[in-house]
Amino acid sequence: MAEKKSLEGKVALITGASSGIGKAVSKRLAGEGAKVCLAARRKEKLEDLAEKLSIEDSVETLVLPTDITEEKEVKQMVSKAVDKFNKLDMVVNNAGVIRYGDIEDLSTESYKLMMETNCDGMFYSTREALPHLRKSEGNLVYIGSFDAGHPRSFNPIYAASKWWTKGFAHSIESIVGEDGVAVTLINPSEVRTSIEGEEGESYREKFDEGEAIEPEEVAEAVFFAVDREKQTTASEINLFRRDKLSDFF
Repeated sequence: MAEKKSLEGKVALITGASSGIGKAVSKRLAGEGAKVCLAARRKEKLEDLAEKLSIEDSVETLVLPTDITEEKEVKQMVSKAVDKFNKLDMVVNNAGVIRYGDIEDLSTESYKLMMETNCDGMFYSTREALPHLRKSEGNLVYIGSFDAGHPRSFNPIYAASKWWTKGFAHSIESIVGEDGVAVTLINPSEVRTSIEGEEGESYREKFDEGEAIEPEEVAEAVFFAVDREKQTTASEINLFRRDKLSDFF
């Protein structure tokens, strides 16, 4: 008889699931037997991932093309997930964007994009998911950033959006902990994905393997968070490359 997987029977919803951290998280949770609801804007990439997870991990999947900045689409995202699987056990708020620029140079479009995605989107998905997570006594995970703990002269708006995420996550934790919902904030430094750094090159191009965090490492932190005993929560996990703090000296 095959050994039961850690998350077998659980239902996970991951935003920003089409690439990078979100894709790695989806794979990790599916590998532990979770049914995965994959949300992002790029439908084709979600469908490719869903097919791969169905074949490799024999799990049920649901593709949810969603613009996280649109309130109605987020409502539909959560509603369709619950209609399909009758519950939600974990939600990973991962979708986010970054744009660079001093206050004088940053366009209004870039400002709105970061705030609407990194803040509004997390608010919408949290608000819609909480009633279901209360029922399941589930897990709510936020992907934050190293930038949430430090002033960042080269991307102040992005940093501010991640400070917001940190404050929001811990405030939600103070509200729903008594209901049995575990809330976790994960703060990685640079992750080797296609996201662009300050100089315009992607972190995958800028850092060689082993020089920065891999998406799979963040996914492992997510799994650690959702695999706790019912009475405990990993409130905040800081995941930095080992020489990161030397940036300040």
